[in-house]
Amino acid sequence: MWWGVVAALSANVLYSAGFVLEKRALGALPEVSVRRPARLLRLVLGSPLWIGGSLALAAGFAAQLAVYRTLPIAAAQGIFVSGLVLLVLLSARLLGEETSGRERYALGAILLALLMVVLSLREGGAGADTVGRQAPYPLILLVCVPALAAGMWLYGSAERNARHRHRLPTTGVEYGVAVGLLYGVSSLAIKGVSSHLTTSGIGGAVLDLLRSPYPYLLLFTGVFGLVMSQAALQRCRASLIVPVCTTVTCLFTAVLGTLSFGEELPDEPLRLTLRVAGTVLAVAVLLAMPKHDTAPQSPTAAEELTPP
Repeated sequence: MWWGVVAALSANVLYSAGFVLEKRALGALPEVSVRRPARLLRLVLGSPLWIGGSLALAAGFAAQLAVYRTLPIAAAQGIFVSGLVLLVLLSARLLGEETSGRERYALGAILLALLMVVLSLREGGAGADTVGRQAPYPLILLVCVPALAAGMWLYGSAERNARHRHRLPTTGVEYGVAVGLLYGVSSLAIKGVSSHLTTSGIGGAVLDLLRSPYPYLLLFTGVFGLVMSQAALQRCRASLIVPVCTTVTCLFTAVLGTLSFGEELPDEPLRLTLRVAGTVLAVAVLLAMPKHDTAPQSPTAAEELTPP
């Protein structure tokens, strides 16, 4: 089980580095838009820095497969949230993005949530954590299809609102929630794929996997998540949009994934309290995030405020 913790922390490092590299690459590219996906893909695939970031994200995906084979879903999500701290540090160092006091308090809450989840883990003996392997396909579709529809609708709504000229500059919360829903579905699909991984009967395992909804959910979320996330990353601070996206993904996966794959929460009151409190704390982090950045001050207004 502790190998799963190491794999989850490794995935955090890879995901954080990947997002920061992609954000930096997007800053040097012309403006991209989801309305022109072919142009977006052509631009990003021509950037070596962006390709490096995408390879780091792919390695994080591989580490996530190992995590889901060794850790309960709820515990894994609590550890994944801790990667936000590294992301913000890298964003400040490499991208020059500044965080507000409220966002720094949120990071402290995230570290506390990580500690709670890790302390709630138990390996071996009575009451040990169990890792679910199978979920009914109709249930997975019932959970995932509405989430995909909601994510696409919310992203479209954020795009329409962003086109209003007098609207305050958005921090990307709406984009983060929308992409987070897609990645939440992707996370459940990764969990499903991990349950089909085997060292024996590989041919039969591949056929079973192709008969499941998981590869097709991964394909859909991979394509649309790529296009949507890159456009959002270019417009908004990575230090805010990625934490929101990660929080939504983790909550979605922890709650609905635990129910879908039949994983039980701890029986001991203390461990149960720690794990549930970590989830509640993650919700508080999302609610604490500011919805708008400070509007840039015009030169005229700045001159009026400057003392003679």
